[in-house]
Amino acid sequence: MRYLIFVTLLWAFSFNLIGVYLAGQVDSYFAVLTRVILAGLVFLPFTRWRGVAPGFIAGVTLVGALQFGVTYLCLYMSFNVLTVAEVLLFTVLTPLHVTLIDDALNRRFNPWALVAAAVAVFGAGLIRYDGVSGDFLGGFLLMQLANFTFAAGQVFYKHLAQRYPSDVPLHRRFGYFFLGALVIVLPAWLLFGNAEKLPTTTTQWAVLIWMGVLATAVGQFCWNKGATLVDAGTLAVMNNMAVPVGLVLNLLFWGTTTNLLMLAVGGAIILASLWLNRLGQMKAQ
Repeated sequence: MRYLIFVTLLWAFSFNLIGVYLAGQVDSYFAVLTRVILAGLVFLPFTRWRGVAPGFIAGVTLVGALQFGVTYLCLYMSFNVLTVAEVLLFTVLTPLHVTLIDDALNRRFNPWALVAAAVAVFGAGLIRYDGVSGDFLGGFLLMQLANFTFAAGQVFYKHLAQRYPSDVPLHRRFGYFFLGALVIVLPAWLLFGNAEKLPTTTTQWAVLIWMGVLATAVGQFCWNKGATLVDAGTLAVMNNMAVPVGLVLNLLFWGTTTNLLMLAVGGAIILASLWLNRLGQMKAQ
């Protein structure tokens, strides 16, 4: 749990940095590419290729393509049409993606997850009750794709670690993750990147370095290692903890206007959805 709690705090703060200093100012594709390259350089000295099962290497490469490559391309694009608070709120369905994907891999089905998903959507709707624009809907759909690929990546990694036990520590078998991310991100930058929107200030470069070294290299490894140490239900719940933490940080440090009453009511409903999901998991056991 300590790994997941640490990364929750790290990512909640990082969400705000993206929204304040990068979104709409620095090309999204370049920002993601920079993060992947920096994180890959951090893990390059540790990465072992010999003595590691080829299936594990291929699997972690796929996890990186999904959990970082596709997820963060969608995430950064969503910041162009959504506020930081909205992006945080639209991650609320990630726990349900985790649950459903884990059920699929274990060849079981828990209908409680669908009930919990409906309750979570209602809670998020209460928080964002003031109308839905076209950009808002597009951003929501982007975030749901990001939620799915992020959930799929961490669940797959948990199963890979169980399927391929090894004396080689996990930090020496994680560098392939960033290779998989690079396979997605580099072509995206070459095809769609805007070279006229590169970082222009020291602050923007500093945020990119923070995101690459801490939020990506340290954060992705610690989160996935934490995923291997807890059950799927706990992992699902922890996926939502960045939402309230991020909103509180957004309010405290950047003074974003928030309807505290609706935030509290909607947040309570979202927490209730997680309880329903957990209850369903216990009944299914």
